[in-house]
Amino acid sequence: MRIPLLSDPQDLKIILRDLGLLVPVVGMMAVLSLVVPAVFNEPYAFLPLVITAVVSFGLGIGLYLPFRNAGETKLKHGMVIAAFGWLLIAMLGALPFILTAVFAQERGVASTSLLHFRDPASAFFESISGYTGTGLTMAARADLLPKTIQWWRSFIEWIGGMGVIVLMLTILAGPRPGAAKYSLYYAEARGEKIHPSIVSTLRTMWWIFLLYTFISVIALWGAGMPIWDALNHAMTGISTGGFSITANSIASYNSVAIELVLLPIMIFGAISFAVHYELMRGNGAILIKDVQTRWLLILLAAGSLFLALENGLSMGPLRALRDSGFQFISAMTCTGFQTADIGGWSDTAKLLLAAGMMFGGAAGSTAGGIKIIRMIILMKGVQWRFRRIVSPRGAIVPFRIGPTVVDPAEVGQRLEDASLITFLWLVFLGLGVIVLLHTSPAQFSLSDVIFEVASAQGNVGLSVGITSPAMPTLSKLALSFNMWIGRLEIIPVLMLIRAIFFGIQ
Repeated sequence: MRIPLLSDPQDLKIILRDLGLLVPVVGMMAVLSLVVPAVFNEPYAFLPLVITAVVSFGLGIGLYLPFRNAGETKLKHGMVIAAFGWLLIAMLGALPFILTAVFAQERGVASTSLLHFRDPASAFFESISGYTGTGLTMAARADLLPKTIQWWRSFIEWIGGMGVIVLMLTILAGPRPGAAKYSLYYAEARGEKIHPSIVSTLRTMWWIFLLYTFISVIALWGAGMPIWDALNHAMTGISTGGFSITANSIASYNSVAIELVLLPIMIFGAISFAVHYELMRGNGAILIKDVQTRWLLILLAAGSLFLALENGLSMGPLRALRDSGFQFISAMTCTGFQTADIGGWSDTAKLLLAAGMMFGGAAGSTAGGIKIIRMIILMKGVQWRFRRIVSPRGAIVPFRIGPTVVDPAEVGQRLEDASLITFLWLVFLGLGVIVLLHTSPAQFSLSDVIFEVASAQGNVGLSVGITSPAMPTLSKLALSFNMWIGRLEIIPVLMLIRAIFFGIQ
């Protein structure tokens, strides 16, 4: 049986050509990472990075050169390239985990935590969790991992927060026409444009991202983190990824100062790059004027307060406010840093956190979830519909999002897009819950399973304890699928599935 995707040579050539441009991103990351095993004297981790680079560059050349003169990339191609490309990147990104575990074991220096990565499913899980900015981990004790693997986890989250296609387009901006750039940019669940030019937008986004990462490193170091810890947590914090290099995430520090520094880092990671650009131009009022940012701050405050009230009787008011505020902000910004044992919280508290993870951060940020702007559109849509019902026949009822009045011709499209993504998000959440219910240990409740799947699909990383190296392979693959579709906002994944069975049309 012939796969329909392979029936159109021209479409296939375009897809393979652009995948050939994408996969060397992992090779470049591996080359840049070679300094880490050299500095920390981890020779067994040097060769895995070299092999990863060689495989990535070799695969890239093999895909690109034969089809370098293929046609222009269109949106239908971009969706397939994004969906399959992220899987391919995650597979390549798993190589350092697997190979370092193998070589370290041969030298007799592998910890139990590192040896878990000899399982390809665990290594792939860790890689896709990193690249999607999720933060669920197979590392039972991240503090016992080699420095090279600690760095690789943080680095893939930092790159994944911005997006591997965004990085590829930034590096290879020159030869690609504007329409092709935007097709790939949009397919990776990006739509914001700070400048009219995609290239200028990408450069500005990277400049903002680098600046905030540097500031975060200095702030965390000043709050008491060792410099290595500060570097890693700054990278995974501003990218709203959440990987940690300690045994118990941020709880290991038990420091109010560090938690207070991390709060604005996580929040800034969940704010649109367009808003950050305005902030850097001196427009501080944008934090209130921008409807997404305003609602993000309101929901973070309200959710933290409700969660603190729920936890108040069991842990006291001050501790409840500290732990609940940090956990809810970590959940809604989709960061995943953890300072408390959420597994011991009430079902209501877990569901409140799950709701925050589903809402997510602002569109145009590094955060996951359904996105606040879609929730605003749906809420405004309900209000707008009721106002139309009670208004006189023929009356003009404006549809407003903040101060902006949406063109009547676009209202239906806005509501349709928001409704479709929200519906699909909930459908795949439900499917993930069904799979995990049948593969998780009996001691975990329905609320635990909903929480874990919402954390994966929202690209958050908080866990009630279900995610572990001992979980069945099917559970690992199911949560990997949820992380994948959550990062790409579902449509590109459905386009890939459609292309496989029906071709690109």
